[in-house]
Amino acid sequence: MATIGQPTIGLGVIGTGIMGGRMLRAALEHATDSVHIAGVWDPSPTAQARMAAELPGVAWFGSADALIAASDCLYIASPPASHLDLAGRALAAGKAAFCEKPLASDVSAAGAFVAAHAGARAAVNFPMATSFAAERIRGWIAEGSVGTPTRLDIDVAFAGWPRGWQMGAASWLDGREEGGFTREVVSHFFFLAHRLFGPLSVLESSVSYPEDGRSERAVTASMTVGDLPITLSGAVGTTPKDDHNTWTLTGDRGAIRIRDWANAERLIHGEWQTDTAAMPQDTARPLVLKRQLAGVAALTRGEAHPLATLAEAFAVQRAVEAILGG
Repeated sequence: MATIGQPTIGLGVIGTGIMGGRMLRAALEHATDSVHIAGVWDPSPTAQARMAAELPGVAWFGSADALIAASDCLYIASPPASHLDLAGRALAAGKAAFCEKPLASDVSAAGAFVAAHAGARAAVNFPMATSFAAERIRGWIAEGSVGTPTRLDIDVAFAGWPRGWQMGAASWLDGREEGGFTREVVSHFFFLAHRLFGPLSVLESSVSYPEDGRSERAVTASMTVGDLPITLSGAVGTTPKDDHNTWTLTGDRGAIRIRDWANAERLIHGEWQTDTAAMPQDTARPLVLKRQLAGVAALTRGEAHPLATLAEAFAVQRAVEAILGG
């Protein structure tokens, strides 16, 4: 958050799909004390026309480089294959970079980028870094509600893939190179596990690709995070919901979980009880993005921030790709 008399940072947005649109609205409607929109660029004329009609007051630029020059920080919401090039151009221009995950569609390229930009003003958008539900989970752990953790179970399920609201990006979200629910959804829960408990390691995994050229439809894995065992289970077509997920931490004194992104819950007398402060995901999402954008402002100023670092994002990507390659 900007302090009194401190100017907001100018955020340039590349990509006006789902995440680009969400971040633009969060910045314009909720985070005006932290950021202002310096401008937008999208190579698609259709996307430009749609977003210009929806947000007529936002400035459009003719190229990525022109937008970078006009911005303090570049937010990259384009498909994964473009991430490293755009982030590298922003950093080379002396600007900060805030990128969607994964860092790249190629693990070795992502690793080389992270090594080359250690200490750079760069971060990755994993909203679990500022999620209200994750914050409550951390508080319960600190209070001793779990005791000594003994296992972590991550379960995700989808009526179809991509989810209904993502079908406009199905060309890459359902491809094997860049798409699939393990990259798109499971990675968020891996990030939270990694931040709380340490390094991720994949012991065994199984992935089902029943449809030629399309992303996975089922995945299981046995893993560790630090010394804690993890089980992962995910599948398409096993729930009537667009998206159903649980991140469940069990210990010798109790169990806690995040359900469906936004609900922090404790197991009390055999029943899951939702935190009284929990909000529906549609309500929580823009407020979490406001917190992310406050972190972006701090990142851009070279201050401490809660955002996912490049190293954290790369650790998550390596685990995801180890599973998909298994």
